[in-house]
Amino acid sequence: MNVGRVLVIASNVFREVIRDRILYLLGFFGILLLLANLLLPEVAASTEDKMLLDVGLGAIGVTGLVVAVFVGTGLVNKEIEKRTVYVLTAKPLTPAEFIVGKHVGLSVVLAVMVTVMTALYIATLSLNQIAFPLDSILLAVLFLFLELCLVTAIAILFGVFTSSLLAVFLTVAVYLMGHLSRDLVLLTELSESPNIQRITESIYLVLPDLSRLDLKNVAVYGMDLLPQPLELLSNAGYGLLYIVLTLAIATVVFSRREF
Repeated sequence: MNVGRVLVIASNVFREVIRDRILYLLGFFGILLLLANLLLPEVAASTEDKMLLDVGLGAIGVTGLVVAVFVGTGLVNKEIEKRTVYVLTAKPLTPAEFIVGKHVGLSVVLAVMVTVMTALYIATLSLNQIAFPLDSILLAVLFLFLELCLVTAIAILFGVFTSSLLAVFLTVAVYLMGHLSRDLVLLTELSESPNIQRITESIYLVLPDLSRLDLKNVAVYGMDLLPQPLELLSNAGYGLLYIVLTLAIATVVFSRREF
């Protein structure tokens, strides 16, 4: 894999996404924080500080998810619809370089967005003199970014072999199931049906367990709830491994697709 060609694809994706004015979502995020700051004291009885912590982190996640899903699913399909994929495949560019470049480009956009939103979030908390655990918030944001990179890889995979609209639905479904899969396994352990248990265990093994990357509660309630360092490294490695496997599958599918 040629790193230079990957970076060229990534830079093109970055510029294209910026030109699409996707960063206007940062303005929406800022307005949402402002509204939450004004309205929460009116509806929350002495719990507005914790609620603002929750709302801010949740808004960062949702904003990033919108970009990962709606932009990620169209990265490959857009090239096919514009017929530019013929030009790209005619060049000395391998499918792996094309797919990885797309993923890296959108991941950089997400990194910029998450960084700016986190800065606005922390500034809002500081201006309101709300005590917050900075270390755990930054760690939770880092894992949130890793989760968004994983969702981006899934969106690209679905976008390779299906329409953009269907890819959006499939990606959102995987995202929701990824957050619920562990709970489903725990619930089905109460079931006496071995068939149901096997089905849910299979779903758990195939779908990503996104709850491993969700540290929002830790960010709100402090470092005392943090998993052990070895578990954190294991969860981060799990997310990275799943990204690599997903992009590898997307590369194989893309290389076998006829245009």
